[in-house]
Amino acid sequence: MQVSVLGCGWLGLPLAKALLAAGFTVKGSTTTPDKLTVLIEAGIEPYIVDLEKDIAAQASAFLSGSDVLIINIPPRVKANEVTYAERLAQLLPYIGQEGTGNVLFVSSTSVYADDAALVTEFTLPMPDTESGKQVLQAELIFEEATAFKTTILRFGGLIGAGRHPVKYLAGKENLANPDAPINLIEQQDCIGVILKIIATNSWGEIFNGVSPNHSSREAYYTAKAAQLGLPLPTFNHDEISLGKTVSGNKVVEVLGYEYLYDL
Repeated sequence: MQVSVLGCGWLGLPLAKALLAAGFTVKGSTTTPDKLTVLIEAGIEPYIVDLEKDIAAQASAFLSGSDVLIINIPPRVKANEVTYAERLAQLLPYIGQEGTGNVLFVSSTSVYADDAALVTEFTLPMPDTESGKQVLQAELIFEEATAFKTTILRFGGLIGAGRHPVKYLAGKENLANPDAPINLIEQQDCIGVILKIIATNSWGEIFNGVSPNHSSREAYYTAKAAQLGLPLPTFNHDEISLGKTVSGNKVVEVLGYEYLYDL
């Protein structure tokens, strides 16, 4: 089976390598010509696909022969710019034209309102940030397409491989929402869930990818900063903490996936 991975960055590149190791043929895209060599050396068939430009000459070749397209491009929100959803919508005619039957859209739990509620895949998305609104618009474009099936995978905050939000919070003072729960997922679990979706042919679904650990922000980030030898953050307890708890249990119950990391 052949898979096209649109966006071989922090998550996409190790994902493409994991797909190769699992026996798939993999096409990968980048917007940076210098990165083509990295893809070639990894055994990934490389393509330049830049949604900021005309993709007519790029998309067909990138999708040709692929059974699955994984869309893994985060939104960039800028004023007076073509929206994230509009950029991704350029792909639609090429997906149908090339016969790619399944799309996995890597989304975000930012599509859910950030209130004090338990969130599952049945929760109505009500994003309260511009980024979340644009991600939801993009989800709807692919969900409404009829030429292929789309699975939406909403990840919590991404950590691992040198990436962790505690590095930006270390030493900060008066941080909000100390009692709000964390909703994070480690990179290897992101990859594991994606591989499981493909292996079980779970298309036309919505999944949340979030670790079962929902410690409070204060407890988690204070302990993590101490563990890494970073200055401890402090939190403001004068305001009521707000923050959703996103359940990632569906991937366990439906896909049979077991999270590797409890963070």
